[in-house]
Formats: sequence, structure tokens, C-alpha cells
Amino acid sequence: MTTKVYIGIRWKFLAVFLGCTGLTLLFVLLGRLLASYIIVRPPYNVPLIWVINHIGSRPTIGVFGVVFFLSLYVASTRPLVRYAKELAGILEDMAGGRLQASVSVKAADELGTIAENMNSLSGQIHTYLEEISYGLAEIAKGHFNYEIPVRENHELGRIADSINQMSAQLNRSIQEERNAEKTKNDLITGVSHDLRTPLTSILGFLEIIDKDRYADEVELRYYMNIAYEKSLSLKKLIDDLFEYTRINNGMPLHLRKLDVTGLIRQLAEEFVPSLEQANMILQIHAPEQPVIIQADGDHLVRAYENLISNAIKYGTSGKYIDVYIEKEEAFVRIRVCNYGEPIPKRDLPYIFERFYRVEQSRSKATGGTGLGLAITKSIIDVHGGDISVESSTNQTVFETRLPDPAVPA
Repeated sequence: MTTKVYIGIRWKFLAVFLGCTGLTLLFVLLGRLLASYIIVRPPYNVPLIWVINHIGSRPTIGVFGVVFFLSLYVASTRPLVRYAKELAGILEDMAGGRLQASVSVKAADELGTIAENMNSLSGQIHTYLEEISYGLAEIAKGHFNYEIPVRENHELGRIADSINQMSAQLNRSIQEERNAEKTKNDLITGVSHDLRTPLTSILGFLEIIDKDRYADEVELRYYMNIAYEKSLSLKKLIDDLFEYTRINNGMPLHLRKLDVTGLIRQLAEEFVPSLEQANMILQIHAPEQPVIIQADGDHLVRAYENLISNAIKYGTSGKYIDVYIEKEEAFVRIRVCNYGEPIPKRDLPYIFERFYRVEQSRSKATGGTGLGLAITKSIIDVHGGDISVESSTNQTVFETRLPDPAVPA
């Protein structure tokens, strides 16, 4: 394997300079010898004698020496200058977008190194652009999971990363659109099912009444009472559905400062009859000073009404409901705890989905529409908070966290 001998361009120019200087001195010396030979041989010596008498021998030799040196220097450096111009032309082609341009490496010097780097750069950019182009073609076909390789510390790598982010965002948007379509279809299916069930019962009992297929007035009142109760269930479902839709369609919030402890205490008083009927006690654990939040009081009341109502319905065997209110960093945390039967683990991930019921028969028996917790989650979400649930054999805890207005976001 042969190794190229690297000679710097400055040494080449120095060698050219020294070579031209040496040849110029040799030219001057030969010129003097030739002049000495001609000057004694008439008639060829006439022009030479005239130049010596009118200009002088030294200026003449100097002029001829300088002209010879410059001509020789220009001729000797022309290949280097031509190579530099060739490199400049290739750079202009690359600047114009012709990135596949390449140049031959003619010398082992700085210009040769520049040529090698230009070829390497051209190859890298062309290869990477091919990868990006292929990636864009795949994305255009709908393969949004395809990721273009991202090269670190590379300007085109930033473009590739931006394309990947755009593709991922587009994929998320499409998935969200599909989920929204599925959600709409599920909503229509759920509403249709939940509206049809009580409506069918109402129509059935009204048909019996209309066709006088009852034994006596007692049976008539019994059928009417069932139809009335089913109508109330139907009205509650429609009201819940309307509120859920209104909240999720970006209802305006009327925010104001309110004491969440006072709000929970007021709710507790309103639930006294239900608590007494269930033989339960609601206990509030809160700081002595007011806990202020920025919220829409009317909607927040509905959210905690649902949580306390659920705690009464499904925590009767526990006899107690504990509500804990406390500040935690940038949030106010409210926990509603009951000690009844636990929520099955398989149901916990879906507990806040609309129309989802834990133990279907029990929920229907207690009048549940499957929208209460979904409405609660939507209300907490639009306030910038979050809600979660934990359930074990010891207790079931619904925890909400709302932003503390006293702490900057």
C-alpha cells in the first residue's frame, strides 16, 4: 500500500518562488554572457550598444530579469490557481443545489484536503437527503410510525427530527380524530340503549293502562307509579347527558374565589336526610383557616355532590364518610373516603368513562345513569385539576386536586 507524501501548499509556493528566482538568476547570468559575446561582433552589436548607451546595462538586465521571473512564476503557479478555481466552481454548484457535484483529488496538500472534504460532504448530504426523501415518501403513504434516522450535531438532523415530530403529531391528530369518531358512535349507542330501556317500560305500562288490562284501581296506580319512576329516571339521564355534553363542549366558567371547606360543609348539610336514611355519618377534616380556590361554584358543587352521593350509595356498610381537605404544594387536595364494598380492580381504569357502571344491576337499582363520575371528571378537568380513585378492602378514596391560586403556575 502506497502512502501519499503530504506537501503543504505554502512549501509549494516557496519552492516555486525559489525555483523561479534560481532560473531568473541563471537567465540573467546567461544574458550577460550572451551580451559579452555579441558586443564585440559587429554589426549585431549595434542595438546592444545603443541600449547600453541610452538605458544602461543594469536597468536593462533588471527589467528582463523581472519580466522573466513574473512570467515564470505565473506559468508555474497556474495549475494551483486553476485547481483552486475548480474547487470554487464546485462550491458554487453545491450552493446552487447540485449536491452530487464532486471534484478529483489532484494533490496531497491543503487543496487536496479541501477536495476530499467537499466530496465527503457532498456524499453525506446526498445520502442523508435520500434518507429524508424516503422517509417523507413513507409518511406520504400513511406510515406515520416511520422515523427518519436523526444524526446528532447535523443541521439536516434537526430537519429530520422536526419531520419525525410532525409525523408523530399528525399521527396523534388522526388517532384523536378516530377516537372522537368512535366516542361519538359509542355515545350514540350508549344514549340509545339507556333511553330505550326506560322508554320501553313506560310504553309497556301505558299500553296496559290504555287497553284497560288492569284488574282494579290499585293495580292501575301501581302501573302508573312504575311509569312515573321510569319517567324520572329518563329525565335524570337526559339532564345528565345534557350537562355532560355541555361541559365537554367548552362551557364558559364563571370563576371566583371560594372557600372549598365552606362548600363541602354546605353540601354535608344538604345530605343530612340521605345520611340519616342510610344511617351514616359524614366527617370533614380540614384546616381551621379557609382554603381558597378559584372555581365555578355551581359546577364544583355538582362534582362533589356526585362523589358524596356515590359514597352514600355504595359505602353504606362502612357507616362513615370522611372528607379530607388539605393544601399540597401548588394544589388543594380533597379526598372523599368511604368504607363499603371495594370497587373491583378490573373496573378501576374505566370508572370515569361515561355510561360505565360497576355491578350493572346494583347501579340501575340505585338509579345510576353511568354519567355521574364522567361529569365529575369533566368538571375537575375544565378547572385545570385532576381526579383519581383507589379502592381496597379497607376503603375507597376519590381524590381530586385543584390548582391553588395563591401559588404561581
